[in-house]
Amino acid sequence: QTAAARCRYLVAVSTLTKEENISSMSRSAQSNTNILDRPLGRSGGRVGGSSDATSVSLSAFAYVYSELVQYHQGRAASVSELERRLESAGYGVGLKVLELVAYRSKETKRETRLMSMLQFVSSSVWKSLFGKAADSLERSIDHADEFMIVDYEPITSTFVSVPQDLGQLSADAYVSGIIAGVLDGAGFSARVTAHSVDLEDGEYSKPNTTGMPPRKDKAVFLVKFSPEVLSRDAALDR
Repeated sequence: QTAAARCRYLVAVSTLTKEENISSMSRSAQSNTNILDRPLGRSGGRVGGSSDATSVSLSAFAYVYSELVQYHQGRAASVSELERRLESAGYGVGLKVLELVAYRSKETKRETRLMSMLQFVSSSVWKSLFGKAADSLERSIDHADEFMIVDYEPITSTFVSVPQDLGQLSADAYVSGIIAGVLDGAGFSARVTAHSVDLEDGEYSKPNTTGMPPRKDKAVFLVKFSPEVLSRDAALDR
């Protein structure tokens, strides 16, 4: 009987140890979740603080982005070169964002139509990066190969003051590089440029929660597709 009781005790201890190990492995797996499986600021507000621990602090982003601009500014000989450098920095981010968003959406097919791809960028990609969709997606009246993504409060220029000697600089060039990377990675090669356009009277009004003076301009990202992309899209209509 003593041997039997001892055997039952060892079995119980062994079972408990296994359960503890499984629980420990489960907690370890949760803490070491692949970065592709982690949420990327889905519920946090992009302006001001957020209780969402996965959101990046706006002040932290503004500081890092300021350092990025200053880094490239010290190595650029002109405003256009500085914008190209910022676009290049954003391009690699765009390629990775495309993979991330596509992985999370669990889609088994990719976008093949031009307008669907642009809607994907202005909605899914924008929400993943900035917590909201772009304010509008427009098509150029004069040029069939040009489209415009509009953001009234672009995060990359909200807290940026461009000095007079860099008056023509678009601080949103980094975002245009991200857009170009997403489109290129999806097979829609395009030239993307960022422009600041003055707001018209009554065009946009929103309570100011940033403590900054109200913006007088908006960011317009001009997307100009290559002829090959337009030809392919036209062929799909036939």
